Amino acid sequence: MRILVIAAHPDDIEFGAAGTVARWTDEGHEVTYCLVTDGGAGSNDPAADLAQLVRTREAEQREAAACVGVHDVRFLGYPDGTLQPTLELRRDLTRLIRELKPERVVCSDPTLLFAGNYYINHPDHRAAAEAAVYAVFPSAGTRPIFPELLREGYEPHDVAELWLQFSDHADTFIDISSQIERKIAALLCHRSQVGPEVGEMVRKWDAEEGQKHGYAYAEAFRVMKLKQEQVSEAVQEAMQETAAPALD
Repeated sequence: MRILVIAAHPDDIEFGAAGTVARWTDEGHEVTYCLVTDGGAGSNDPAADLAQLVRTREAEQREAAACVGVHDVRFLGYPDGTLQPTLELRRDLTRLIRELKPERVVCSDPTLLFAGNYYINHPDHRAAAEAAVYAVFPSAGTRPIFPELLREGYEPHDVAELWLQFSDHADTFIDISSQIERKIAALLCHRSQVGPEVGEMVRKWDAEEGQKHGYAYAEAFRVMKLKQEQVSEAVQEAMQETAAPALD
C-alpha cells in the first residue's frame, strides 16, 4: 500500500503518528511525508538565523523520517505561522495525491480547536488539515477541479482511506509497543525544537492511550473508509507481497 502523511510542521508527524508509520513500513507499505510549512517560525530568539533554521528543520525531518523507514519527504515551503487553507495549497496537495496515488492519506483533524483546557491547536495545523481533507475529497478525484493539473499530466485519483491524528473522535487505536523506541528516537531528531523531557512526555501519553485498549503503547486516529473495496484489494496485495499482516 502507498500512504501519504501530510502535516503542517516538521515534528508534527513524530508527535502523533511516527509509531504507526514505523509499523506500516515494517509491514512493507511505502510511506511519503509532506511538510506544508518551512518551520521558520520555530524560534523566538531575536538573534536567530531563520533561513538557517529552515534548513536545520528540513534536515531534522529527514533524519526523523529515516528512523521509521520513510525516505521520501516532500517540503512545500509555505511560511510557518501564517498558513491559510487556500486554493493554492489545496491545489498543491491535490497535485501530490494525484502524483503518488496513495490508498491512504493521514493528516490532522481540522475540527480540533481546543485540546483539553491546556492547549489551543495551532492554526497552521488546522489550515494544513483542512486543505488536505478537501484535496482528498473532492479535488483529487474530480476531473473538472484544477484542470491545470490535467494539463500537467496528473489524472484524478480516489483515496480509499483518510486517517486523522489528534482527533477528539478517535475510533482506531494502533499498538505501537514494538515501535515506541523508534518513535521517540524520531521525535528527538528535532533537536532545534525538543529535548529529552518531551520524549518522556510523549511516551507517557502513548502509554496512557495504550492502557485504555490493552496495549503497552498506542496511537489514536479517526479513520474514514472512503473506498472500502479499493483498500481491501490493496491490503490483500500487500499481504501477498510481504507475507506480513496488514493493519485493520
